[in-house]
Amino acid sequence: MAGAPGERRPGPAAGEPLRQPHGSCQVFPERLAQGEPRRGLLPSFFTHNQKCQLMLVKTLETNPYVKLLLDAMKHSGCAVNKERHFSCEDCNGNVSGGFDSSTSQIVLCQNNIRNQAHMSRVVTHELIHAFDHCRAHVNWFTDVRHLACSEIRAANLSGDCSLVNEIFRLRFGLKQHHQTCVRDRAILSILAVRNVSREVAQKAVDEVFESCFNDHEPFGRIPHNKTYARYAHRDFQNRDRYYSNI
Repeated sequence: MAGAPGERRPGPAAGEPLRQPHGSCQVFPERLAQGEPRRGLLPSFFTHNQKCQLMLVKTLETNPYVKLLLDAMKHSGCAVNKERHFSCEDCNGNVSGGFDSSTSQIVLCQNNIRNQAHMSRVVTHELIHAFDHCRAHVNWFTDVRHLACSEIRAANLSGDCSLVNEIFRLRFGLKQHHQTCVRDRAILSILAVRNVSREVAQKAVDEVFESCFNDHEPFGRIPHNKTYARYAHRDFQNRDRYYSNI
């Protein structure tokens, strides 16, 4: 992770028993402390949880961003197990998901994820945080710059700032718009999970922006769309083959 110490941190082994979160979530406060999904007043044939699980499976199996990140996590010694490292839960507020570093678990907010495309963006975003957690000693709670760096990378590499998404937000056409989007999304993400002022969040993003924006691992490039992500995945798969022939 650019801007953070380079010490490798061992990741959880696939199938490792799940540890319980320490009270309310330490990474994003919207995670419910009790860990149990809230029930709606009217039952439905498909519950939020069932829909979440189905969308998650499809994303893990078909999305090129996610497939590359899963390969990269495994390559870094942090193999991801669906049952161990993902949890579909109801969340407070409007948050869509989060990475809980205390359990090395990605939480998917089943009551806020709207559709398959939204699920894919959330999983990609949070897997980038998980990848950073795996490969570097990230001080998520004591150094806001480390959080800022991972949020910059997640906004830059997840497709969240793609032209299509920005058009839906009615924000496009500005010079260097991608960089502006990444900066704005990173600041918003920090404010969503930390009780800091906008000035503090913006200062942290400004301090690490250049190095973290230019850190494209494991993609090797900014994957502006699924085609770029597929190319990046192909190149990642060929890395070991290339180096073994030198």
